[in-house]
Amino acid sequence: MTGLIDQPAIFPSLRDKVAFVTGGGSGIGESIVTHLCAQGAKVTFVDLAEAPSKALCERLAKDGHAKPDFIQCDLRDIEGLRAAIAVTARRHGPIRVLVNNAGNDDRHRSEDVTPDYWDDRMAVNVRHQFFAAQAVRPMMRDAGGGSIVNFGSITWLVGDGDCPGYVTSKAAITGMTRALAREFGPERIRVNCVLPGWVMTERQVKLWLDAAGEKQIDERQCLKDRLFPADIARMVLFLAADDSRMCSSQNFIVDGGWV
Repeated sequence: MTGLIDQPAIFPSLRDKVAFVTGGGSGIGESIVTHLCAQGAKVTFVDLAEAPSKALCERLAKDGHAKPDFIQCDLRDIEGLRAAIAVTARRHGPIRVLVNNAGNDDRHRSEDVTPDYWDDRMAVNVRHQFFAAQAVRPMMRDAGGGSIVNFGSITWLVGDGDCPGYVTSKAAITGMTRALAREFGPERIRVNCVLPGWVMTERQVKLWLDAAGEKQIDERQCLKDRLFPADIARMVLFLAADDSRMCSSQNFIVDGGWV
């Protein structure tokens, strides 16, 4: 049993709104793309993995939703990211919702980290979030405002000790969120950060969820249901919609009460 509600809320302000999602081909990103399409938004997403991303587009079209656009992109390539954002705006109009979802939490020990690996963790997890926000800002401003949803993690709040580069990058995103919210606010651009807990994506279950992990979840979460990608996507919907018009510069923790 997932504990998910059968019918999520409908946000009329998201219909026909142009949304851009990073890392949208699988996991949490796939759920975000699916939920935005179900709301009637015009969705473009980028991902490195081509096959699952194309399969998602076909599945959503088959389900009767507007087919999202997929652009293959390695987010370490900032010029490629900028190009994808520009293509989206040319096709659909100004981007009003940016969801900076993409990231990678591969485990590593401090003694094994090289300068190149450290720089790669920053590029994979935080650098592209800033440059995506920089790229959409002028079009959001000229269109009368928008919503930027960054993705952090509760790992930096609890101080996870098995991925220091990832934890550092996710802590940085909270600082970046607050700085951009202050700078962009006069232009009616809201900037918030979602901090997921341990979400039961296919990757997480396959790589790390074992009996010890299940026990840890039961001990740490106030709510004993498991977190699923849809739980995170539905918070993103609220932050993307006009219903959250006075929410900015905030962390929204969705972790079942872990922290």
